[in-house]
Amino acid sequence: MSETSYLESEAIYDRVVEGGILTAERSIWIATANVKDLHLRRRGRSVSIVDVLGDRLARGLDIRLLHSGIPSGPFLEDLGRLELPAGCVFPMRRCPRVHFKAVIVDGAGMFVGSANLTGAGMGAKSAYRRNFEVGLWITDSDLVDRVQSLFNLIWEGEQCGPCGRRDVCYVPLEQPDGTSGCADEG
Repeated sequence: MSETSYLESEAIYDRVVEGGILTAERSIWIATANVKDLHLRRRGRSVSIVDVLGDRLARGLDIRLLHSGIPSGPFLEDLGRLELPAGCVFPMRRCPRVHFKAVIVDGAGMFVGSANLTGAGMGAKSAYRRNFEVGLWITDSDLVDRVQSLFNLIWEGEQCGPCGRRDVCYVPLEQPDGTSGCADEG
């Protein structure tokens, strides 16, 4: 049975972060235009999304962050301090045409909506500092598959050839050699 739930403000944080990113067992694919150092509430303290995703990556989850702009300075600072096991690369790809916002968890449920991967967007900031955002949590497998398919076409570079923006496109900042995730040992 598929589910579609309307989300806004802190409900985005509760469902997408607490009930999605932090409970994922296999994969977390995030598409966003803007990337900032979203901080999550963990056991009474604030933890960077970089640390959370890095930990999930090291545990073997398929983590992908697809974005269009240069991440914020604090995000890049946390990324620079992140310690990953040997053979692991924090998986990010950059395409200037990415503007859709989606968080796909375990290929089974997804958030689609207006929120970027920021504290103000995902409802992590106080009620007076967060953006007015809306979105849907969807578990309909056909819809999840369609969004995941689009995400993967962009991730794999299948949209680059026919893009028509090659004259203004930059080489992705991350993994220009196509590597991502953690290499299997053995």
